[in-house]
Amino acid sequence: MGLVLAFVGLVALAAVVVTFVLRARAKPRATAPRAPRDPFAPDAETGGDPRTLKAGDMVEYLGQRLFVRGSLRLTEGGFTWSEHFLDPMDADVGEDGRRWISVEEDPDLEVMLWTEYRGEGELLPSAKTLTVEGVTYVRAEHGTAAYRSEGTTGLGADGRVEYADYEAPGGRGLAFERFPGAGGPGRWEVSLGERVPRGTLTIYPGGDA
Repeated sequence: MGLVLAFVGLVALAAVVVTFVLRARAKPRATAPRAPRDPFAPDAETGGDPRTLKAGDMVEYLGQRLFVRGSLRLTEGGFTWSEHFLDPMDADVGEDGRRWISVEEDPDLEVMLWTEYRGEGELLPSAKTLTVEGVTYVRAEHGTAAYRSEGTTGLGADGRVEYADYEAPGGRGLAFERFPGAGGPGRWEVSLGERVPRGTLTIYPGGDA
């Protein structure tokens, strides 16, 4: 009888030990909070994926550091792309007008940096070709897309935008955009663009994805 009781006791002890081990394994380990980091520290990770850009991120291009103030997520049919509005981080930069980055895949990834055009006279996308500052651009696209706004863009949470895109050799572009509203079709906003070569844009995320 004593041997039977001892055997039962060992079985019960083994069950308790197994239960304790299984609970210990199932319990998630506590992770230490991520320490804040200087995004411009010498050992900071550089590069990054332009498709992940969002409000609050910082980018560096050709020695200039720019802050992403807001983004537009655009959709036309089954095609999507993004536009990110930039502010310079340096006080003595930014006299050339509003700037923004467009990111799209059609099918290859294309990143363009755009600067507001401030030339004299009104420029309209009414012709198939336009010559601006000695460069001749050919109309490539014209359409209307739905947008969703994030961060600070100066636009509502959502709406529609009409656009016309022109292209020139050397990765240069001429873009027209207007945002229809209660006041009518809106005024055309004109920008000149240049293709951003791979590896020349550095992205510093503003927070965890």
